[in-house]
Amino acid sequence: MASSTVTAAADSPRQPIAPWWHTVLVASAVAGLSLASWYQHGPPNVGVPGISSRLSTYFTVIVAEWSVILLIWLGLRRRGDTMQALLSPRWPAPRAFFRDLGLAAGFFVLIALALSPLAERLAGDTTNMKVAYFPQTALELAAWLAMSATAGFCEEFIFRGYLMRQFSAWTRSRAWGIVLQAVAFGLAHGYYNKGVMVIIGIEGVALGLFTHWRKSLRPGMLAHGLQDSIGGIVAFFS
Repeated sequence: MASSTVTAAADSPRQPIAPWWHTVLVASAVAGLSLASWYQHGPPNVGVPGISSRLSTYFTVIVAEWSVILLIWLGLRRRGDTMQALLSPRWPAPRAFFRDLGLAAGFFVLIALALSPLAERLAGDTTNMKVAYFPQTALELAAWLAMSATAGFCEEFIFRGYLMRQFSAWTRSRAWGIVLQAVAFGLAHGYYNKGVMVIIGIEGVALGLFTHWRKSLRPGMLAHGLQDSIGGIVAFFS
């Protein structure tokens, strides 16, 4: 089966890109990581001997998210498909990249403005977690940026790429695909409180709509990576 199968699936919500059991494995891996972070009361409490708690957190997140990507890649490879087909074609010229970068920046600003009032009502006080989680040294900042790039690529590929396509195919509805992947996206962040998870789920809906509009994962990946990177940079310098 050629990678054209995945391309066709990207254009239609009717054709799954992987068997149901593979999606169960992917969802179980995501759920297991979320439950583990909930049990640890947050990523800052994940400990790797010999390094700071923050570096330990960043490296753990990077390894965990790429492990899920590996699981997806193995499933697609088994069917003779490629990850590239899910990503959409490469940028044909630098102008196309900068156009998507501008759209990503605009999306990030709009989401921040739209969700800020809701965050004040639902998120509660997350100051202690942010202080423990955000980088405080140059090395930690570099690791944070690597983690942000990982989250931008991996989480968009997992939720807006793989899961949204699967849910759309099973429900025969693009709208339900967007909603269900957003629910999964919120639940995947188990180290936050319920209010923050709701906000993340809403952001997942917005990212799903953004991806559907652009017919590509790349702008959403840029927006997600920018959001995470800027948060760490602002916290570091302030």
